[in-house]
Amino acid sequence: MTEYPTALGASSLDKITLLGQDLARDVMGNVSFGELAFWLATQRRPSPGETRVFEAVLAALADHGFTPTAIVTRLTYLSAPDSVQGALAAGLLGGGSRFLGVTEDCGRFLHEVLSTVEDPEDEAGWDALALETVKARREAGKLIPGLGHHVHKQGDPRTPRLFEIAREEDLFGPHLSLFAAIGRVHPQVLGRTLPLNGAGVCGAALADLGLPLELLRGFALLARTAGLIGQLAEELRNPVANEIFLSVDLNNRSVPPEPSGG
Repeated sequence: MTEYPTALGASSLDKITLLGQDLARDVMGNVSFGELAFWLATQRRPSPGETRVFEAVLAALADHGFTPTAIVTRLTYLSAPDSVQGALAAGLLGGGSRFLGVTEDCGRFLHEVLSTVEDPEDEAGWDALALETVKARREAGKLIPGLGHHVHKQGDPRTPRLFEIAREEDLFGPHLSLFAAIGRVHPQVLGRTLPLNGAGVCGAALADLGLPLELLRGFALLARTAGLIGQLAEELRNPVANEIFLSVDLNNRSVPPEPSGG
């Protein structure tokens, strides 16, 4: 018989193991969900400091108001109240380059820069690397992931707090260092000051924790799942989805079709 080895969950008649631990005896009641999520992804148990930074990231990304992901979750539930899983899935499918996906985009971007150079020794060195990086992106006509926010134009409050937590836990690594330097020097190139946004700083922090870059968006979606459950719970208590639907349906205006180009 073919065997399929796994270090994750496995069951026998009287026992469930997870990550080599007895699930009922060693994990349940002893390991927080955030710690477990980190452990599952890396197959190593995080230190208390790593758990604190990781859970701070999850908290930062859980909910951010009536974003498209929240609205589509509420509207899907309005349309199909028998399908909570469909409502949650609809919101998660909206995690892309403008919302939530920035976490992965920023982590990958910073990692690509760092993979080509030696880590600078001091703040001046980080600023020089950041300045070179911003200039190169500007010349290539590309945006810098994690820079700018449509609401927090004067500064995203999540960013300095995550910097602070990472420093407290001695986990302020090269990705966060480069991201912070980009925040300091980019006005010299762009001619204006933009905030370092929360999704971007979360990507930098996750990369510094050594988590797989391919999974960074997954961690953002994990966090947002909790937020979307909260959105659905609030929709049950205080429904607004029908008003959102009617505000569009009752205010549409019929116009002639535009001719196609060519």
